[in-house]
Amino acid sequence: MRIGDRSMTKTAHETGAEDPTRERLLDAAERLFAEKGYDATSVREITQAAHCNIAAVNYHFGGKDNLYLQVFQRRLDALRRLRTGRLQQAMEEAGDGATVELVVATFTASFLEPLVDESEGRMIMELMAREMLDPHLPRRVLFETMIDPVQESLASALRRVVPGLGAEDAELCVQSIVGQLVHVFHHARLRHGTDAPSWPAAELDRMARHITRFSAAGVLAVAGGDP
Repeated sequence: MRIGDRSMTKTAHETGAEDPTRERLLDAAERLFAEKGYDATSVREITQAAHCNIAAVNYHFGGKDNLYLQVFQRRLDALRRLRTGRLQQAMEEAGDGATVELVVATFTASFLEPLVDESEGRMIMELMAREMLDPHLPRRVLFETMIDPVQESLASALRRVVPGLGAEDAELCVQSIVGQLVHVFHHARLRHGTDAPSWPAAELDRMARHITRFSAAGVLAVAGGDP
């Protein structure tokens, strides 16, 4: 089942972000969707976990479809701001001294840091992994809210510090960097499990340093015309 575009319409009660029942529903749904996936999670399970009446989902969100959408949107907005904001700050602070190593290291850190000890950070990654394998959102949600703005920000930063890097090559370099980071997430997920209280910071730091060195060299090689 794929959620239709009608789920983008907000209900009359959806703007009440401070409503405790609404927040409990979002928290419970986020955890259950991450653990079990959309289809395997029932509205009854969500309301039981949130300690509220089963009618609360319709009252606050208009149904399970829109609840799923709102779970994503509240996390994706924050994650996008983290990644693009961290990169922008690093570039501004470095000024003319910004390097490709700085760009890749900053982006890599912003991608991996939430996985070390923040269960919420890992939870949204788990949700995104499930959504990519078994889509239920309108396609534009992930791309417009998260993927496109973040990747455009990284590509722009790479082209700024590596003047010889063309737009198409920058896009390919971004795909390579993101692909490595997604692999690190899935590797840690398989090795340590999604319910581990934290993933070893030293292990993630070692991978971050490798990705930075490897990718920075690759970007420079591509810009220099190496085959």
